Amino acid sequence: MRFAQSVKSLLALGVLVTAVASAQQFPSKVISMVVAYPAGGPSDVVARVVAPHIAKGLGQTVIVENIPGASGAIGVQKMLSSAPDGHTVLLGSPMELVLTPLSIASAKFKPDDVQPLVRWGSTSMVLLARKDLPANSVEELVALAKTPGSKEITFGSFGRGSLYHLVAARFQQLSGTKMLEVPYKGGAPLVQDLIGGQIDIVFMPLAGNVPALIKGGNVKALGLAAAARHPQLSQIPLIKDTKGMDDFVYGLWSGVQVSKNVPAGVQDQIHKAANEALMQPEVRKAIEAQGSTPATPSTLAELSASYAQDIARYQAIAKSINLQPE
Repeated sequence: MRFAQSVKSLLALGVLVTAVASAQQFPSKVISMVVAYPAGGPSDVVARVVAPHIAKGLGQTVIVENIPGASGAIGVQKMLSSAPDGHTVLLGSPMELVLTPLSIASAKFKPDDVQPLVRWGSTSMVLLARKDLPANSVEELVALAKTPGSKEITFGSFGRGSLYHLVAARFQQLSGTKMLEVPYKGGAPLVQDLIGGQIDIVFMPLAGNVPALIKGGNVKALGLAAAARHPQLSQIPLIKDTKGMDDFVYGLWSGVQVSKNVPAGVQDQIHKAANEALMQPEVRKAIEAQGSTPATPSTLAELSASYAQDIARYQAIAKSINLQPE
């Protein structure tokens, strides 16, 4: 018995020594920041502004590597299949980390295979409607959808399992309505059809050209899925203030993640450098330019708790509508 305990103690000590040694040797080579989408997109733009600042904090070059495909799954899997030593990180979001595994069978990873190290910023979802829809609030939309004999309300999405789809599904559950999904392959045709009146509503991030479309009267904003009103569009009411919608707060965030198997000491180093980068004016300006609100630094424990909450709530919605990976 004593011999077995001694062996276990030695093994545990060996693991600890290895982890400490890994942290002391990090970084020993160029760091790759994987972006799971093509060059030129919002994630890529932020990554290329952030990379030099993280490089400065770590004392090592950081390159941006675009690996698109399979709704972000290929990029995530690239990071996870790399050596778990911190030299490959991911600039990711809940789109590919949490939602993609719910709907795409080829995604061979689980959301909790990664450890979040920093959150750059977030963007709230807004409920938009075609400008001539006979409803000017969430309450009026719900009443219209429940009107006997009325035409079924249509909502745009990026297909089953997308954020657009799951948020709309949750809205229907809480409001007791039934709406017809119209899937699109991209944001541009979806927005064009909303402006043209081919679809009735859509839940989408309040980013890009969306604020301009709202201000220009091209579409109507019925409600914001946020905890607080938007400073530049304070006239948009909060959906959570609608009866029965108390928890209706949804949005997109982006940040840096690594494999959960990366040694704790290495995670701490990247976390520190990433938080320092987050506070740089140039980085915060780049985040704002993409329509996001820059985050405030969080501890690793806080990031893990928030991430676990996101995983649980989206998995619950998927289960409630019997969403299966295809």
